[in-house]
Amino acid sequence: MDATATKPALLEVRACRQAYHKESNADLVVLEDVNMSLQAGEIVGLLGRSGSGKSTLLRIVSGLLRPTSGEVLWRGAPVQGPAEGIAMVFQSFALFPWLTVQENVELGLEAQGVPREEREKRAEEAIDLIGLGGYESAYPKELSGGMRQRVGLARALVVHPGLLLMDEPFSALDVLTAETLRTDLIDLWMERKLPIESILMVTHNIEEAVLMCDRILVFASNPGRVASELRVPFRHPRNRLDPAFRQMVDDIYALMTRRAPKPVPSLQTLADRSGFATKLHHVSTNVLAGLIETLAAPPYDGRADLPALAASLQMEADELLPLGEALQILHFGELEEGDVRLNETGRTFALADTDTRKALFAAALRAHVPLVNVIRHTLEERWNHRAAAVRFRDELEDHMSPDWAEETLHAIISWGRYAELFSYDEESDQFILEDMDATA
Repeated sequence: MDATATKPALLEVRACRQAYHKESNADLVVLEDVNMSLQAGEIVGLLGRSGSGKSTLLRIVSGLLRPTSGEVLWRGAPVQGPAEGIAMVFQSFALFPWLTVQENVELGLEAQGVPREEREKRAEEAIDLIGLGGYESAYPKELSGGMRQRVGLARALVVHPGLLLMDEPFSALDVLTAETLRTDLIDLWMERKLPIESILMVTHNIEEAVLMCDRILVFASNPGRVASELRVPFRHPRNRLDPAFRQMVDDIYALMTRRAPKPVPSLQTLADRSGFATKLHHVSTNVLAGLIETLAAPPYDGRADLPALAASLQMEADELLPLGEALQILHFGELEEGDVRLNETGRTFALADTDTRKALFAAALRAHVPLVNVIRHTLEERWNHRAAAVRFRDELEDHMSPDWAEETLHAIISWGRYAELFSYDEESDQFILEDMDATA
């Protein structure tokens, strides 16, 4: 693919920034100074954690969203709306249930005003190409998840786009179905049967990126930006068990954990809101406890290589890294250079009984998650020991997106309940301190 470097880029993203105004507060910056290019004949992956702005960038590239600043050039011309020659495959299939496979695939051509006879011919060719011949008259409800995603792929390909955008196209599928669809897509690409010039895909699956892509752009978060660019040196078909393949997966894990989030500082006083608006993933305390137990036991004995652990637990990076970050935030362990390691507190938790675990968890929350202390203090001061969750949700939204505010609050609710620091009533959307004596 090196020869493509001398050709004009199909796609260029220049100094792209995406921010949302938050009234009197500082803007919420989703993407900052993103620069990238895409040549004909290559597959480029955008790899990163959820919330790093990858899908937002894909919408900007497609012309569905205008950046706050910067520009996108498609074949040398600025993208100022839905771009002709760019098609997208979505994670959620996005099929119309009342239309047949044939009718779903024809939609894009119909919007372009293509005559019926030509529409039918091209749709049938696309359906055959992606392996769904014979299902033209079926409805989406009659198809499996993998078959529905093939319909979505055919609908994108039928317009013969120059660039195919794919937003986590395999993440909603089971492992075996996803693997089959990946393999089929790469086979069609290598056999030059796909009517496209390049593919730009969003993924959070490190192995998937190394398996499919010629280049990988690793995104950092807060705000989203390109932290690293990696060229994948392997020819297709690629062997997951090849030592060089495994080493590259290991190296990317190390890269994504090298600059791990700094531990949240302790709350000294309520006036000191340092760390109040730290984004938290809603990690289950049961799953977190299971991870701690697994790490503490043989063969890990307190330390594990993340790729090996992910394979053993059948988890993807985007599932495992939030657990590792929770360990780090609570000071039960650390993420470093692609490894996860328990500290003494984590080892003590692994061996403790239920009541001791709850006490350790409560102490960790009080020491390292400032929002927990703010909620707790508010409840203690109120005469009825109740407080509406909306007040904390609104304050979080001053510093992060509504989705992240909701995710963070869900984490706080779950963790606070487990630690028995407060309870939560979903119907009234209120935090409650039910027994002052028991929780004092």
